[in-house]
Amino acid sequence: MKRNALIPFLAAAVLFAAASALQTFAQTNLLKRTTYKTQTVEAGPAMTLSLIGAPDGSIRIEGWKEREIEVSAEIEVRAGNSADLDELAKVTGFAIDEGPTKISVVTVGPHDKKYLKKVAKHFPKRLRNSPFKVNYTVKVPFYTDLDIDGGKGALAIAGVEGAMRVNFLESDADLLFTGGSVQVTIGAGDVTVTLAKPSWRGRFAEVQVSSGKLNVRMPKDMNANIKAQILRTGEIENKVGKMKPERWTKFTETNMEAIAGHGGASMHFTVGDGTLLFSSLGKPAVAEKQ
Repeated sequence: MKRNALIPFLAAAVLFAAASALQTFAQTNLLKRTTYKTQTVEAGPAMTLSLIGAPDGSIRIEGWKEREIEVSAEIEVRAGNSADLDELAKVTGFAIDEGPTKISVVTVGPHDKKYLKKVAKHFPKRLRNSPFKVNYTVKVPFYTDLDIDGGKGALAIAGVEGAMRVNFLESDADLLFTGGSVQVTIGAGDVTVTLAKPSWRGRFAEVQVSSGKLNVRMPKDMNANIKAQILRTGEIENKVGKMKPERWTKFTETNMEAIAGHGGASMHFTVGDGTLLFSSLGKPAVAEKQ
């Protein structure tokens, strides 16, 4: 995975357009129907999970010891009457494409014109901007690469170690990492990143929040090279006493190049507008894998 200075928001831009369309739809006096779907696929070694979430909906990813990927979704559609709910329920959910090294999960629904042309050519045009939500819970083997795109909703990742690229338009996120190569971009929200081990087992970690708060929690004996930046407005709050400035640099309210412990993997944390907080963990945040 390449380390770009700025991670593009291409997928997030598509989701933003869909989310904007949903916001224009009248929300009052609508009926709601919730359905559930679970699908499991075999996962071999060196597998990548690609997940394109809904414009509105949460994503939770958990590592487990099984050699398979389990995708569970809570699917919510809204419409003015039961007949329209039936139409929406037929086309809303997710589709899985299995490959030898990659499992792709794509959210489908009334917002996807190409999908509708394939499965429902006579789908009513008046329902194409109907609001819907898909909340995912996905279980993957511990060592899995992730490629995740989401719209607006909660995000949680824990117990997974691999190469990760995550883009979310708006999210209150809780991310627990032990290693890997991590690139996370959140448009807006309150994001907590927990570095669960003193020594990062991987190449690097990069987390960017355009607007909001980024709370980085790390062990008191963390070993890493850390760069923190506020790009426009806001400040850095450093409550980790053992970090010291890199040679020839000094800490400011908007820029910090630091060595934690004995140094180690490169970690870059960026906030456009908001607060970037570094705090210490007490007891270990995660138990060893069973």
